[in-house]
Amino acid sequence: MQNYPAPAQALVAEMTAAAEADPARAVAFQGAPGANSHIAVLEAIPNALPVPCFSFEDALDAVRDFRADCAVIPIENSLHGRVADMHFLLPESGLVITGEHFLHISYTLMALPGHGKITKVMSHPQALGQCRHWLRANGIAPVAFPDTAGAAAAVAEADDPHLGALAPSISAGIYGLKAVEENIVDSADNTTRFVVLAREGRDIPADDGPVMTTFIFEVKNIPAALYKAMGGFATNGVNMTKLESYQRGASFSATEFYADIEGHPDEPHVRRALEELAFHTKWVRLLGTYPRARERGFG
Repeated sequence: MQNYPAPAQALVAEMTAAAEADPARAVAFQGAPGANSHIAVLEAIPNALPVPCFSFEDALDAVRDFRADCAVIPIENSLHGRVADMHFLLPESGLVITGEHFLHISYTLMALPGHGKITKVMSHPQALGQCRHWLRANGIAPVAFPDTAGAAAAVAEADDPHLGALAPSISAGIYGLKAVEENIVDSADNTTRFVVLAREGRDIPADDGPVMTTFIFEVKNIPAALYKAMGGFATNGVNMTKLESYQRGASFSATEFYADIEGHPDEPHVRRALEELAFHTKWVRLLGTYPRARERGFG
């Protein structure tokens, strides 16, 4: 808690104590109270007791250590792409994806009451990236901070009339700041996808509504390895909605992939596709099968 700005610490302590008294309802999120992740918890699990955690690692540890039943973590944004840390932390966490939630994102520029001309704005790098055109057009310098609501708390603590924060609008009220301009975003359809992470997966029957399955794999170091690995999804009619590569280690010789598909591993066509994937890769690891929160496809 010592990492949070002082204006956030009392509320963090209060929320943490409430969760400790009822860990079955505790849901961890990264950030200070008022962050987008806090809002996502309240929307995705209305009965939850949100637990603020300073870092993604802290949020995952809270679940692993039984201090929280699950965590709600952002994994990608429609404007700024993937939340890079999670593609490394999720496979290492040992946790399972049990759900997803989509949150519409917009930000409020907030500052101290009686502020002067805002020349610098603090926020999470994702938020700064989602508003980079607006910041440039207004001649405001971005300053990175670990989370959006924490940036609002830091502005309240800094006592700098030229410093602002980009954060969800509720953060202004929480930390005693003034909303300078609302609904700031470079695109009106800005959306972040969150996943729910738990210690154990849910038993979802293959015929129990639309589901998503997430997995990671490493291709063999041979020509056309990815093409061969992906062939089974095309021939079996499995819709792959996401495929991203990332490098692990400094050798740049082993490429790992993160993928989302529509369907359940117990469905015959999905099972055949995954079997063919396993044949053409070094390894495959399922990260979770969970209810689909939003239909994919072209609108």
